[in-house]
Amino acid sequence: MFPEIFSGALTLGVDYSMGVIRGMCAQECFARRRLVGGCGANALGHEILTKDVAMNDRFVGDVVQRCPGNPLVSLHDLPFRASDIWNAGVTEFDGDVLLLLTVETLQGHHQIYRAVGADGRNFVVDAEPFMAPLSGGRAGMYEGLGIRGPRITVLDGVYYLTYVAEGDHGLRLGLAKTSDFRSVERLGYISQVDVKGGALFPAKINGRYAVLKRPRPGASIWVSYSDDLEFWGDDDAVITPRGGYWDSTRVGVGMAPVLIDEGWLIIYYGEKVTSAGPLVRLGAAVLDRDDPSRVLARSNIPILSPREKYERIGNVPNVVFSCGGLLQDGQVHIYYGASDSCVCLGTADVRDIIDVCHEADPQEADTEAPAPTSGQSRS
Repeated sequence: MFPEIFSGALTLGVDYSMGVIRGMCAQECFARRRLVGGCGANALGHEILTKDVAMNDRFVGDVVQRCPGNPLVSLHDLPFRASDIWNAGVTEFDGDVLLLLTVETLQGHHQIYRAVGADGRNFVVDAEPFMAPLSGGRAGMYEGLGIRGPRITVLDGVYYLTYVAEGDHGLRLGLAKTSDFRSVERLGYISQVDVKGGALFPAKINGRYAVLKRPRPGASIWVSYSDDLEFWGDDDAVITPRGGYWDSTRVGVGMAPVLIDEGWLIIYYGEKVTSAGPLVRLGAAVLDRDDPSRVLARSNIPILSPREKYERIGNVPNVVFSCGGLLQDGQVHIYYGASDSCVCLGTADVRDIIDVCHEADPQEADTEAPAPTSGQSRS
């Protein structure tokens, strides 16, 4: 389904400022891009990109390899006027890759639009929203100001989606389901007020449904359980920020968990506040299959950082943020929002991501690696 763009195909038509060297195969370009350890496109970075530099870059650069066609979906691809387009849930449906896009209207409200692409790169966006915020009554009170950040989970043959609902009383996590991605059935709100983002596990855990969520105030990822998808509880902390690391300020839920041999692979976002403002990057962790509050491994470095122009300049600069991904042939295809202004695609071998999760901190090479943060203490 995905062309050879990630397996050595020629990359053309993108200048140095976009991080791709003309006439260079994707693998070679990726190898050279990884030599750039910084986040800005400065003169030193451009100089490094254009030279053959022999160095041990094991802990430098991004594990996730960007699609040369990025951004895949931007305002120019919409059949209507809008303010911004960003984080998208993703799934495979009827042989196509299907995105549920977060679109901000000119009025400033968020809606969810469907986009379909046979090759996973070129998408056609519907003219009408797949989901629009309800108005009036109890529902309008909780989501009348917008809905955004959908994550899609296939569970027992049903397509479930979680989304952030914004109303007069704050944010709540909503749950809905669909069988055809034409109509949608809302199942209700599955969190208290001020939960910003969540993703349903694609299988029951010990006979119960499970969801990852990020409540606020607070800056951590939690897991909750339910017998019936209506009443949720038995909350446990899973991932918390780590002082001095790339995810030191707060962390949050990314795409829905993926079951691998080692346990549950999650892609999450982490924020670090710098002197220039917040910097949001993607990382990964492996959770225990039967007890997701147990973190078996966690990346000490980000797997994707905002480096390209479309990731550093936009509605919210210096942000990469994922709500969806696909696991195919040993690779994770991560669809991510860049600077809250467009939707992009990156890919990585599952094994490479797992290896990063198990790597010790290079700054503590002579000491024991820091233990994964578990059970203590953005969308």
